[in-house]
Amino acid sequence: MPAIPYAIIEAPSTLGLATDGVERLPERLLNLGLAERIGARRAGRLVVPPKNPVPDPGTGTLNAAAIAAWSPKLADAVEAVLDAGEFPVVLGGDCTIVLGSMLALRRRGRYGLFFIDGHADFFQPEAEPNGEGASMDLAFVTGFGPSLLADIEGRGPLVRPEDVVAFAYRDHRDQQEYGSQLLPEALKALDFPAVRAIGIEATAREAVDHLTRAELDGFFIHLDVDCLDDVIMPAVDFRVPGGLSWDELSMALRLALGSGKAVGLEITIYNPRLDENGSAGRGLVDVLTAALETAAA
Repeated sequence: MPAIPYAIIEAPSTLGLATDGVERLPERLLNLGLAERIGARRAGRLVVPPKNPVPDPGTGTLNAAAIAAWSPKLADAVEAVLDAGEFPVVLGGDCTIVLGSMLALRRRGRYGLFFIDGHADFFQPEAEPNGEGASMDLAFVTGFGPSLLADIEGRGPLVRPEDVVAFAYRDHRDQQEYGSQLLPEALKALDFPAVRAIGIEATAREAVDHLTRAELDGFFIHLDVDCLDDVIMPAVDFRVPGGLSWDELSMALRLALGSGKAVGLEITIYNPRLDENGSAGRGLVDVLTAALETAAA
């Protein structure tokens, strides 16, 4: 068992997507033995409200009111785990679950965000072609966007831009094609080309150094599995060629978790429906287990 025990929260929300499938992520990873392999307590499964296929006219975002109402419930669940002296491992779901995770930490102090994702997720509603919050979550959590989602509980931004590292994203072509707003200058961006040019160890250490600054109380890890190479992780809804190898993701997670300042982890976007032979799910559980076991050693 780890010195700080792990507790798994199931957060199977697809409110940020027009599609379904990622709600099966928790069940699949648990069936593959994740809880047993990391010695985790199962801390419960959140009920997600029904979806509306029409974007909210006030925000231009699918299920905006539902996301705003559900995120505090996830925050409550994360806080309960933290209050118990445990390390939350949140199994999504789509990327809008980051709002609930970071709301929990915003209630407690000033925390950073290690945003490991194949997409920058910084679209504004008027440029996102489907109104999907899962393409806008990093903008919302840093205070950019309609107040319903960018100022939940009046606490926005849930994380300051200067306390975020956007890591390994590679959707530059989509950003340009659809007109995504740019990442703020204050936000530290280490995109996939930077990882390739500088190397995974150097870029991951740079990210962790930024997130372990004295003014931060700790940091949270958001892991969207579409950061992985499309060849080894085809089980995602919006595929982009290239991406991290299993070993590269493992190193980034181990350096982050080994810092002693990470306070939680969420996993998003893995879609078991698209994992025909199960290899992507098994690889993901292997990497998570190795990283979390290293941190607990």
